[in-house]
Amino acid sequence: MRAWFGSLHFRVTLVMAAVAAAATLIAGLVGAQLIRSAAVDQARSSLAREATALSASGNVTDLASLRELAFGEAGRIALVQPDGTVTGAGRHLVSADAAAKVRAGRSVSQTETVTGIPVVVEARPIAAGGGLVLAEPVSAVTQAAGPLVARLAWALVVGFVCAVLGGALVARWVATPLTRLASAARRLAGGERGVTVDGGGPAEISQVSRAMGALDSSLTASEARQREFLLSVSHEMRTPLTALQGYAEALADGVIPAEDVPRVGRTLSAETERLDHFVRDLLELARLEADDFRIDVHEVDAAELLPSVVEAWRGVWEPAGIAMRAEAAGPLLVATDARRLRQLLDGLVENALRATPPGAPLVLAGHPEPGAVVLEVRDGGPGLGEEDLARAFDRGALRDRYAGERRVGTGLGLSIASRLASRLGAELAAGHAPEGGAAFALRLPAL
Repeated sequence: MRAWFGSLHFRVTLVMAAVAAAATLIAGLVGAQLIRSAAVDQARSSLAREATALSASGNVTDLASLRELAFGEAGRIALVQPDGTVTGAGRHLVSADAAAKVRAGRSVSQTETVTGIPVVVEARPIAAGGGLVLAEPVSAVTQAAGPLVARLAWALVVGFVCAVLGGALVARWVATPLTRLASAARRLAGGERGVTVDGGGPAEISQVSRAMGALDSSLTASEARQREFLLSVSHEMRTPLTALQGYAEALADGVIPAEDVPRVGRTLSAETERLDHFVRDLLELARLEADDFRIDVHEVDAAELLPSVVEAWRGVWEPAGIAMRAEAAGPLLVATDARRLRQLLDGLVENALRATPPGAPLVLAGHPEPGAVVLEVRDGGPGLGEEDLARAFDRGALRDRYAGERRVGTGLGLSIASRLASRLGAELAAGHAPEGGAAFALRLPAL
């Protein structure tokens, strides 16, 4: 029960009831006032017709006859004599102001307070002098309107009950699909996938339902990619570990001839370096996804950075017979972290060197564009297909695609480059190079 009192259903119903109660109260007060005002206006109109008829009948001196003409309501009739004397049963409802006006030959139609009593007054002058006054207390008028006010009150009570019931139905219409959505969200949070999310209800809740369905699909795809990645990581790490274990056992058992020990040592070193490279890539990805990844922004001239990258990799591309060069004219000023930018370019160059055959070119180019500086790493290797370009930065996508066909790395390099570019506020895109291979373009905001 306590949970229901805290539910959206109860709160919406309570709010609707409060709004209905406020509306009913305001409508009742305004309606009652309007009914009373209409009753007073009706009484004034009736008194005006009676006063006009009586004053036009000639010499009116007999109050008994006046009482008969006024339907026996003697208590509201008075005569103002030419000398100012007020007679009749209704004289206590006639003010001196009204008597003075009617003696002066003026008609009176007003609501005034006489001896503390609000009174509706209609007075008409008489041809013989003086005048006729019809007066009726406002309390008597409003008392006559009491049945109408009571009927209005009953109508408002019925309206209030209907509003509360309608609010309860609206609350249920809104709360029920939200309850279903909350249940679906809990199932998603619990690890269940393929959850049917059919919220129904208003259009906004239907939009939330569709968004949760899309989230379910995205989580399913993401978890599938994670499982695939973990399997790939496990396989990638198991291979060098198997080699290390096998050679270590062979050395421990003394089955390796002395002349083969240097070769085995080199193999162990290569496999260890391969495993270390893979672990460093994983750690780099973890650091990139951390919130405290540090970026030190300074003014950097990319036109000076590109030749230094070419020179740093000379010990790799020159023995491999690859023609690597830098193409950058004029200052290319950007505000970025020079160390991280160099790290990104080194990763792209390492990836390109792996794919570029001897004799083919490898170009680092830079050129300005409106509001940006574009740095490119282009190679003369086999290149990438259109489907490859769309998945180039997915972890392990190209490695799985080309394993056994061409030299591949850990499958994490391009993913690291893409994540690092995002951290630098840049955009990294894959495309086709004019040299015949793949091109990776880094777009940085100009200084």
